[in-house]
Amino acid sequence: MSPAPDLVFVSGLSGAGKSVALDMLEDLDYFCIDNLPLALIANLDPASLAGKDARHQRIAVGMDARASAADVRAFPDYLNEARSSSDYAVRLLYLTASTEVLIRRFSETRRKHPLTGPDHDLREAIVSEQQLLAPVAEVADITLDTSETNLHELRELIRTTLRPDNSPGLSLATVVRSFGFKHGAPTGLDLVFDVRCLPNPHWSPELRSGTGRDPKVQAWLRAQPEVMQMRADILQFLQRWMPHYAAQNRHYLTVGIGCTGGQHRSVFLAEEVANALRTDFPLVNVRHTELP
Repeated sequence: MSPAPDLVFVSGLSGAGKSVALDMLEDLDYFCIDNLPLALIANLDPASLAGKDARHQRIAVGMDARASAADVRAFPDYLNEARSSSDYAVRLLYLTASTEVLIRRFSETRRKHPLTGPDHDLREAIVSEQQLLAPVAEVADITLDTSETNLHELRELIRTTLRPDNSPGLSLATVVRSFGFKHGAPTGLDLVFDVRCLPNPHWSPELRSGTGRDPKVQAWLRAQPEVMQMRADILQFLQRWMPHYAAQNRHYLTVGIGCTGGQHRSVFLAEEVANALRTDFPLVNVRHTELP
């Protein structure tokens, strides 16, 4: 069976992973075009183009700050019109990251930001780009913050987020992330559960050097009624509300579980919750911010 006609726009901040996203979409059998002028974008019709070449039934188009300011301003109106008048899916994926992360990435790769120049240093260029693309970001169907996502994780996010599937539960890519409050909460969390009120294995000398992945630490935590009640409460909340996120065309959800140091309680509960959620939401991954 041929895939349903599909047009995906990929936009976002320079350095946030747009090229990686387009490469992944190409691997998913999308015909990818980068930085196409809006005048030509308006002529794209996957359904009719597929009659001439089956490769054009699923198209991905990159659009970013290299486009003219006029095209960027006009793009939201074009996108809304395409969504309402097309008989095929039209989606916009927007990639973003924190300013500090983008500065680090450009410094590490020594690439030139498209908006830098004699009158704009890197930080100023990033701020200008954020302002320029703000109207595009506001109309995105899917927004991914890649601040704490590596190359391989981003490719997996793109694959799971844009995979064709009619089931809302199956299409919601979810990351359950443990962290330590003393190190600061990660950016990009949609939901945060604070478990610092629970009994702490850190105060047991024989468990202190372990983590929530270790069998001895897990056995100790399972023996604490408060820990298992917290597990049940978090799981009940997520099982109750995740289908509602998915029903609103939400494709990506990040759940944070934080304890003091991010070594024991949050790690254990992140693993437990993620494993339980996979029964109904198979696209659930777990990340541990404070563990190597």
